[in-house]
Amino acid sequence: MLDVIKELDEWISNGEEIALATVVGTWGSAPRPVGSRMAATRSGRFAGSVSGGCVEGAVIEASQEVLASGNPHLLTFGVADEQAWEVGLACGGTIQVFLEPFTALAPLYPALKELLNNRKPAVLINLLSGPAELLNRKLLVSNISAVLGDLEITSTQEQLLSLAHTHLRQGDSAIHQMSGDISLFIESILPPPRLIIIGAVHLTQALLPMAQAAGFDTIVIDPRGAFVDAERFKQTAELVKAWPQEALPDLNLNKHDYVVVLSHDPKLDDPALQISLGSNVCYIGALGSRKTHKERLNRLKEAGLPNEQLARIHAPIGLPLGGRSTGEVAVSIIAEILLSKNDVEFHISTISQ
Repeated sequence: MLDVIKELDEWISNGEEIALATVVGTWGSAPRPVGSRMAATRSGRFAGSVSGGCVEGAVIEASQEVLASGNPHLLTFGVADEQAWEVGLACGGTIQVFLEPFTALAPLYPALKELLNNRKPAVLINLLSGPAELLNRKLLVSNISAVLGDLEITSTQEQLLSLAHTHLRQGDSAIHQMSGDISLFIESILPPPRLIIIGAVHLTQALLPMAQAAGFDTIVIDPRGAFVDAERFKQTAELVKAWPQEALPDLNLNKHDYVVVLSHDPKLDDPALQISLGSNVCYIGALGSRKTHKERLNRLKEAGLPNEQLARIHAPIGLPLGGRSTGEVAVSIIAEILLSKNDVEFHISTISQ
Protein backbone atom coordinates (compact mmCIF):
# COMPACT_ATOMS: atom_id res chain seq x y z
CA MET A 1 0.00 0.00 0.00
CA LEU A 2 2.87 2.36 0.78
CA ASP A 3 4.07 1.99 -2.82
CA VAL A 4 0.96 3.61 -4.25
CA ILE A 5 -0.61 5.72 -1.52
CA LYS A 6 0.70 9.06 -2.84
CA GLU A 7 -0.69 8.44 -6.32
CA LEU A 8 -3.96 7.09 -4.94
CA ASP A 9 -4.55 10.32 -3.03
CA GLU A 10 -3.87 12.39 -6.14
CA TRP A 11 -6.12 10.28 -8.37
CA ILE A 12 -8.93 10.20 -5.82
CA SER A 13 -8.87 13.99 -5.59
CA ASN A 14 -9.05 14.15 -9.41
CA GLY A 15 -12.03 11.78 -9.56
CA GLU A 16 -10.16 9.02 -11.41
CA GLU A 17 -11.56 5.48 -11.68
CA ILE A 18 -8.95 3.21 -10.12
CA ALA A 19 -8.18 -0.50 -10.08
CA LEU A 20 -5.93 -1.94 -7.38
CA ALA A 21 -3.71 -5.00 -7.98
CA THR A 22 -2.16 -6.94 -5.07
CA VAL A 23 0.25 -9.89 -5.11
CA VAL A 24 -1.49 -12.47 -2.93
CA GLY A 25 0.62 -15.55 -3.64
CA THR A 26 4.10 -16.39 -4.93
CA TRP A 27 5.93 -19.60 -5.78
CA GLY A 28 9.52 -20.08 -6.89
CA SER A 29 11.55 -17.10 -8.03
CA ALA A 30 8.72 -14.58 -7.97
CA PRO A 31 10.08 -11.08 -8.64
CA ARG A 32 7.98 -9.24 -6.03
CA PRO A 33 6.83 -10.35 -2.55
CA VAL A 34 3.31 -10.96 -1.31
CA GLY A 35 1.58 -7.65 -0.58
CA SER A 36 3.22 -5.77 -3.45
CA ARG A 37 0.76 -3.40 -5.10
CA MET A 38 0.05 -1.58 -8.29
CA ALA A 39 -2.74 0.87 -9.04
CA ALA A 40 -4.04 1.71 -12.51
CA THR A 41 -6.61 4.20 -13.73
CA ARG A 42 -9.12 4.04 -16.55
CA SER A 43 -7.18 6.90 -18.19
CA GLY A 44 -4.06 4.69 -18.39
CA ARG A 45 -1.94 5.98 -15.52
CA PHE A 46 -0.35 3.48 -13.15
CA ALA A 47 1.91 3.35 -10.09
CA GLY A 48 3.65 0.65 -8.10
CA SER A 49 4.62 -2.81 -9.26
CA VAL A 50 3.52 -6.42 -8.91
CA SER A 51 6.37 -8.05 -10.82
CA GLY A 52 9.15 -5.58 -11.42
CA GLY A 53 7.92 -5.01 -14.96
CA CYS A 54 7.27 -8.38 -16.58
CA VAL A 55 3.48 -8.71 -16.10
CA GLU A 56 2.48 -5.11 -15.51
CA GLY A 57 1.20 -4.68 -19.06
CA ALA A 58 -1.17 -7.62 -18.70
CA VAL A 59 -2.39 -6.40 -15.32
CA ILE A 60 -3.03 -2.90 -16.65
CA GLU A 61 -5.03 -4.39 -19.52
CA ALA A 62 -7.04 -6.58 -17.14
CA SER A 63 -7.68 -3.57 -14.89
CA GLN A 64 -9.80 -2.02 -17.63
CA GLU A 65 -12.06 -5.09 -17.59
CA VAL A 66 -12.35 -4.89 -13.80
CA LEU A 67 -13.29 -1.21 -13.96
CA ALA A 68 -15.87 -1.93 -16.68
CA SER A 69 -17.50 -4.82 -14.79
CA GLY A 70 -16.93 -3.74 -11.19
CA ASN A 71 -16.00 -7.34 -10.36
CA PRO A 72 -12.63 -8.48 -8.98
CA HIS A 73 -10.37 -10.94 -10.84
CA LEU A 74 -7.76 -13.36 -9.52
CA LEU A 75 -4.94 -13.64 -12.07
CA THR A 76 -2.15 -16.22 -12.16
CA PHE A 77 1.12 -15.84 -14.05
CA GLY A 78 3.74 -18.58 -14.23
CA VAL A 79 6.35 -19.98 -16.58
CA ALA A 80 4.19 -22.97 -17.37
CA ASP A 81 1.42 -20.65 -18.48
CA GLU A 82 1.40 -19.53 -22.12
CA GLN A 83 0.10 -16.12 -21.09
CA ALA A 84 3.05 -15.70 -18.75
CA TRP A 85 5.52 -16.23 -21.58
CA GLU A 86 3.68 -13.62 -23.60
CA VAL A 87 4.10 -11.03 -20.87
CA GLY A 88 7.68 -12.04 -20.12
CA LEU A 89 7.53 -13.89 -16.77
CA ALA A 90 10.35 -16.30 -17.58
CA CYS A 91 12.23 -16.13 -14.27
CA GLY A 92 11.03 -19.48 -12.98
CA GLY A 93 8.36 -18.15 -10.64
CA THR A 94 4.60 -17.92 -10.35
CA ILE A 95 2.54 -15.09 -8.92
CA GLN A 96 -1.12 -14.64 -8.13
CA VAL A 97 -2.48 -11.12 -8.45
CA PHE A 98 -5.82 -10.01 -7.04
CA LEU A 99 -7.27 -7.21 -9.14
CA GLU A 100 -10.23 -5.21 -7.85
CA PRO A 101 -11.94 -1.84 -8.22
CA PHE A 102 -10.67 0.68 -5.68
CA THR A 103 -14.30 1.38 -4.75
CA ALA A 104 -14.18 -1.88 -2.74
CA LEU A 105 -11.48 -0.43 -0.47
CA ALA A 106 -12.67 3.19 -0.54
CA PRO A 107 -14.91 3.02 2.60
CA LEU A 108 -11.97 1.72 4.66
CA TYR A 109 -9.23 3.78 3.04
CA PRO A 110 -9.39 6.83 5.38
CA ALA A 111 -9.16 4.59 8.46
CA LEU A 112 -6.29 2.61 6.92
CA LYS A 113 -4.42 5.82 6.10
CA GLU A 114 -4.91 7.13 9.62
CA LEU A 115 -3.45 3.93 11.08
CA LEU A 116 -0.42 4.15 8.77
CA ASN A 117 0.07 7.86 9.50
CA ASN A 118 0.13 7.00 13.21
CA ARG A 119 2.52 4.08 12.55
CA LYS A 120 -0.05 1.50 13.66
CA PRO A 121 -0.13 -1.93 11.98
CA ALA A 122 -3.38 -3.28 10.57
CA VAL A 123 -4.78 -6.37 8.87
CA LEU A 124 -6.91 -6.14 5.75
CA ILE A 125 -9.09 -9.13 4.93
CA ASN A 126 -10.00 -9.48 1.25
CA LEU A 127 -12.45 -11.95 -0.24
CA LEU A 128 -10.72 -13.60 -3.20
CA SER A 129 -13.54 -15.96 -4.10
CA GLY A 130 -16.88 -16.92 -2.66
CA PRO A 131 -20.60 -16.15 -2.94
CA ALA A 132 -21.44 -13.31 -5.32
CA GLU A 133 -23.10 -11.31 -2.56
CA LEU A 134 -19.77 -11.13 -0.67
CA LEU A 135 -17.65 -9.88 -3.57
CA ASN A 136 -15.78 -6.61 -2.95
CA ARG A 137 -16.38 -6.86 0.79
CA LYS A 138 -13.57 -6.40 3.32
CA LEU A 139 -12.63 -6.14 6.97
CA LEU A 140 -9.99 -3.90 8.53
CA VAL A 141 -8.63 -5.02 11.89
CA SER A 142 -6.25 -2.90 13.96
CA ASN A 143 -4.10 -3.68 16.98
CA ILE A 144 -6.53 -1.81 19.19
CA SER A 145 -9.15 -4.48 18.35
CA ALA A 146 -11.18 -2.15 16.16
CA VAL A 147 -12.98 -3.90 13.29
CA LEU A 148 -14.34 -2.01 10.30
CA GLY A 149 -15.94 -3.26 7.10
CA ASP A 150 -18.82 -5.26 5.74
CA LEU A 151 -17.38 -8.75 5.25
CA GLU A 152 -19.33 -11.10 7.47
CA ILE A 153 -19.12 -14.88 7.21
CA THR A 154 -21.51 -16.02 9.90
CA SER A 155 -20.25 -19.55 10.43
CA THR A 156 -16.57 -18.60 10.63
CA GLN A 157 -16.51 -14.98 11.83
CA GLU A 158 -14.86 -15.82 15.15
CA GLN A 159 -12.22 -17.91 13.36
CA LEU A 160 -11.71 -15.09 10.88
CA LEU A 161 -10.97 -12.52 13.57
CA SER A 162 -8.65 -14.97 15.33
CA LEU A 163 -6.68 -15.42 12.09
CA ALA A 164 -6.54 -11.65 11.65
CA HIS A 165 -5.01 -11.12 15.10
CA THR A 166 -2.52 -13.94 14.50
CA HIS A 167 -1.32 -12.25 11.31
CA LEU A 168 -1.29 -8.90 13.10
CA ARG A 169 1.09 -10.28 15.74
CA GLN A 170 3.29 -12.04 13.19
CA GLY A 171 3.24 -9.26 10.60
CA ASP A 172 2.76 -11.65 7.68
CA SER A 173 0.12 -12.34 5.02
CA ALA A 174 -1.42 -15.48 3.54
CA ILE A 175 -4.35 -16.96 1.64
CA HIS A 176 -6.80 -18.99 3.74
CA GLN A 177 -9.43 -21.42 2.48
CA MET A 178 -12.57 -21.27 4.57
CA SER A 179 -15.70 -23.37 4.56
CA GLY A 180 -18.18 -22.95 1.74
CA ASP A 181 -15.51 -22.52 -0.99
CA ILE A 182 -14.55 -19.14 0.45
CA SER A 183 -11.00 -17.99 -0.16
CA LEU A 184 -9.56 -15.05 1.79
CA PHE A 185 -6.35 -13.06 1.61
CA ILE A 186 -5.42 -11.91 5.10
CA GLU A 187 -2.84 -9.18 4.71
CA SER A 188 -0.71 -7.45 7.31
CA ILE A 189 -0.15 -3.80 6.42
CA LEU A 190 2.77 -2.47 8.41
CA PRO A 191 4.06 1.06 8.89
CA PRO A 192 7.25 1.84 6.98
CA PRO A 193 10.47 1.05 8.82
CA ARG A 194 11.90 4.07 10.58
CA LEU A 195 15.56 5.04 10.75
CA ILE A 196 16.41 7.25 13.71
CA ILE A 197 19.79 8.93 13.43
CA ILE A 198 21.49 10.48 16.45
CA GLY A 199 23.82 13.23 15.26
CA ALA A 200 23.23 15.55 12.30
CA VAL A 201 26.77 15.03 11.01
CA HIS A 202 28.25 14.87 7.51
CA LEU A 203 27.75 11.09 7.36
CA THR A 204 24.05 11.62 8.11
CA GLN A 205 23.72 13.71 4.95
CA ALA A 206 25.01 10.78 2.89
CA LEU A 207 22.98 8.14 4.73
CA LEU A 208 19.57 9.84 4.50
CA PRO A 209 18.95 9.50 0.72
CA MET A 210 20.00 5.84 0.79
CA ALA A 211 17.64 5.06 3.66
CA GLN A 212 14.78 6.91 1.99
CA ALA A 213 15.38 5.09 -1.30
CA ALA A 214 15.15 1.83 0.66
CA GLY A 215 11.72 2.84 2.02
CA PHE A 216 12.62 4.12 5.49
CA ASP A 217 11.01 7.06 7.23
CA THR A 218 13.86 9.11 8.67
CA ILE A 219 14.33 11.17 11.82
CA VAL A 220 17.51 13.08 12.75
CA ILE A 221 18.01 14.05 16.40
CA ASP A 222 20.64 16.54 17.55
CA PRO A 223 20.46 19.30 20.18
CA ARG A 224 22.88 21.52 18.27
CA GLY A 225 20.97 24.08 16.26
CA ALA A 226 23.71 24.65 13.71
CA PHE A 227 23.77 20.92 12.95
CA VAL A 228 20.02 20.41 12.43
CA ASP A 229 19.76 23.40 10.11
CA ALA A 230 17.37 22.45 7.30
CA GLU A 231 19.75 24.04 4.78
CA ARG A 232 22.18 21.19 5.45
CA PHE A 233 19.61 18.53 4.59
CA LYS A 234 18.09 18.64 1.13
CA GLN A 235 16.21 15.38 1.71
CA THR A 236 12.79 15.37 3.34
CA ALA A 237 13.58 14.22 6.86
CA GLU A 238 12.18 15.05 10.28
CA LEU A 239 14.79 17.15 12.07
CA VAL A 240 14.48 17.22 15.86
CA LYS A 241 16.51 19.74 17.84
CA ALA A 242 16.65 17.97 21.18
CA TRP A 243 18.81 15.72 23.33
CA PRO A 244 18.22 12.01 22.65
CA GLN A 245 16.94 11.44 26.19
CA GLU A 246 14.28 14.09 25.50
CA ALA A 247 13.26 13.00 22.00
CA LEU A 248 13.48 9.20 21.98
CA PRO A 249 10.88 8.45 24.72
CA ASP A 250 8.26 10.30 22.66
CA LEU A 251 8.88 8.11 19.58
CA ASN A 252 7.43 4.89 21.09
CA LEU A 253 10.34 2.79 19.81
CA ASN A 254 9.33 -0.62 18.48
CA LYS A 255 10.45 -3.50 16.27
CA HIS A 256 9.97 -1.42 13.10
CA ASP A 257 12.64 1.06 14.24
CA TYR A 258 16.38 1.19 13.51
CA VAL A 259 18.68 3.43 15.54
CA VAL A 260 22.16 4.62 14.53
CA VAL A 261 24.31 6.89 16.68
CA LEU A 262 26.79 8.89 14.65
CA SER A 263 27.64 11.93 16.75
CA HIS A 264 30.93 10.58 18.19
CA ASP A 265 30.00 12.46 21.35
CA PRO A 266 29.27 10.35 24.48
CA LYS A 267 26.89 13.03 25.73
CA LEU A 268 24.62 12.21 22.79
CA ASP A 269 25.54 8.63 21.97
CA ASP A 270 25.40 7.06 25.43
CA PRO A 271 21.87 8.21 26.41
CA ALA A 272 20.60 7.22 22.96
CA LEU A 273 22.10 3.75 23.31
CA GLN A 274 20.73 3.25 26.84
CA ILE A 275 17.20 4.10 25.73
CA SER A 276 17.40 2.08 22.51
CA LEU A 277 18.82 -0.98 24.27
CA GLY A 278 15.87 -0.90 26.64
CA SER A 279 13.46 -1.21 23.71
CA ASN A 280 12.79 -3.85 21.05
CA VAL A 281 14.11 -1.88 18.08
CA CYS A 282 15.33 -4.10 15.25
CA TYR A 283 18.80 -2.64 14.91
CA ILE A 284 21.21 -0.50 16.94
CA GLY A 285 24.48 0.69 15.40
CA ALA A 286 27.20 2.98 16.71
CA LEU A 287 29.95 4.78 14.84
CA GLY A 288 33.51 4.52 16.10
CA SER A 289 36.64 2.38 16.10
CA ARG A 290 37.03 -0.82 18.11
CA LYS A 291 38.94 1.16 20.74
CA THR A 292 36.17 3.77 20.89
CA HIS A 293 33.54 1.03 21.21
CA LYS A 294 35.47 -0.70 24.01
CA GLU A 295 35.50 2.56 25.95
CA ARG A 296 31.80 3.01 25.17
CA LEU A 297 30.98 -0.46 26.49
CA ASN A 298 32.84 0.24 29.72
CA ARG A 299 30.78 3.39 30.26
CA LEU A 300 27.53 1.59 29.56
CA LYS A 301 28.47 -1.27 31.91
CA GLU A 302 29.17 1.27 34.63
CA ALA A 303 25.71 2.68 33.94
CA GLY A 304 24.27 -0.76 34.76
CA LEU A 305 23.53 -2.23 31.32
CA PRO A 306 23.95 -6.04 31.19
CA ASN A 307 26.19 -7.77 28.65
CA GLU A 308 23.25 -9.36 26.78
CA GLN A 309 21.91 -5.90 25.99
CA LEU A 310 25.29 -4.50 25.02
CA ALA A 311 25.79 -7.38 22.59
CA ARG A 312 22.97 -5.95 20.45
CA ILE A 313 25.09 -2.97 19.40
CA HIS A 314 26.58 -3.20 15.91
CA ALA A 315 29.96 -1.55 16.28
CA PRO A 316 32.00 -0.57 14.47
CA ILE A 317 28.84 0.21 12.52
CA GLY A 318 28.32 -1.13 8.99
CA LEU A 319 29.49 -4.13 7.00
CA PRO A 320 33.26 -4.41 6.60
CA LEU A 321 33.32 -3.46 2.92
CA GLY A 322 36.69 -1.73 3.12
CA GLY A 323 35.42 1.71 2.15
CA ARG A 324 36.65 4.87 3.83
CA SER A 325 34.83 7.71 2.09
CA THR A 326 31.65 9.13 3.58
CA GLY A 327 29.53 7.64 0.81
CA GLU A 328 31.11 4.22 1.15
CA VAL A 329 30.59 4.19 4.91
CA ALA A 330 26.94 5.16 4.38
CA VAL A 331 26.54 2.25 1.94
CA SER A 332 28.01 -0.16 4.49
CA ILE A 333 25.62 1.10 7.19
CA ILE A 334 22.45 0.82 5.10
CA ALA A 335 23.59 -2.62 3.91
CA GLU A 336 23.95 -3.84 7.49
CA ILE A 337 20.58 -2.36 8.42
CA LEU A 338 18.91 -4.16 5.51
CA LEU A 339 20.46 -7.46 6.62
CA SER A 340 18.81 -7.00 10.01
CA LYS A 341 15.53 -5.91 8.45
CA ASN A 342 15.37 -8.88 6.11
CA ASP A 343 16.84 -11.35 8.62
CA VAL A 344 19.60 -12.43 6.25
CA GLU A 345 22.97 -13.90 7.21
CA PHE A 346 25.98 -12.43 5.46
CA HIS A 347 29.55 -13.66 5.37
CA ILE A 348 32.53 -11.93 3.83
CA SER A 349 35.39 -14.13 2.67
CA THR A 350 38.66 -12.79 1.36
CA ILE A 351 40.91 -14.59 -1.09
CA SER A 352 44.60 -13.82 -0.81
CA GLN A 353 47.09 -14.74 -3.46
